[in-house]
Amino acid sequence: QVQLVESGGGLVQAGGSLRLSCAASGRSLSSFGMGWFRQAPGKEREFVAAIGRSGGSTYNTPSVKGRFTISRDNAKNTVYLQMNSLKSEDTAVYYCAADDSRVVHTSGVWYDYWGQGTQVTVSS
Repeated sequence: QVQLVESGGGLVQAGGSLRLSCAASGRSLSSFGMGWFRQAPGKEREFVAAIGRSGGSTYNTPSVKGRFTISRDNAKNTVYLQMNSLKSEDTAVYYCAADDSRVVHTSGVWYDYWGQGTQVTVSS
């Protein structure tokens, strides 16, 4: 079992930045591909970014390319999502998730463990 806890969300003005963290316990995160997803009110959950086990492979959804960066520190058992140039449409609950496979997936159906989420609100 892996327990994931997100932090770093909050209220920020458009154009601002936030860094989300996802801390894991129970197992080493180095065994997992990791992803960030988000869900806005009234919308389905969507993929944001993913990173391979070693951090060598990363993927972003087109709407956040050039603004969001996913990274990981396996020694700290933590994954990050640096979000810059935030827009009002980035407002959502952000979730991190762990995928117990060697392939980096962008669909949430492949992820085995999920955190409880952290709210990000961008005011315009």
